[in-house]
Amino acid sequence: MVQLALSRAEAVAGHAVSVVLGANAAQIAPGLARSSVTLVINRGWAEGLASSIRAGIEQLPGHTGGALLLLADQCAVTSADLQRLIDVWCRDRQAIVSAQYAGGWGVPAIFPRSSFPALLALRGDQGARALLRNPAGRRVGVPMPSAAIDIDTVQELEALERPPVSQ
Repeated sequence: MVQLALSRAEAVAGHAVSVVLGANAAQIAPGLARSSVTLVINRGWAEGLASSIRAGIEQLPGHTGGALLLLADQCAVTSADLQRLIDVWCRDRQAIVSAQYAGGWGVPAIFPRSSFPALLALRGDQGARALLRNPAGRRVGVPMPSAAIDIDTVQELEALERPPVSQ
């Protein structure tokens, strides 16, 4: 799933991709050795998702205007979905541009530099959802039903890979 998300991110962002690894970094990192991504090891992974967001934001170059957050377990999100987010953000670089699905706002999302302090203040396993629900600035949504599919167990992955039953 990491390789899939990485290939889709690289298709739209080229070499400007960082991968934050946590609990299984030692197993996953060798598989990324040939890619041009920046690997970020989150040693505080046990805290939860917020620590991975902080680790990724902290390593960004000072001139970075925005950051696209994408989770590897959202395996149905395509590079075309990501490109739509980027296209909208390029028209309003001060807005948070977020996927809309399942009746709400979520990642993938692009956060402008002005949102970085709020991302760095996140704690625990809540991710950026609170910022997406109550943004300090403008928020623009991009309908993205594919983002509603996320894989949290081996059984969910197997079900997704299973061919549909013919009727």
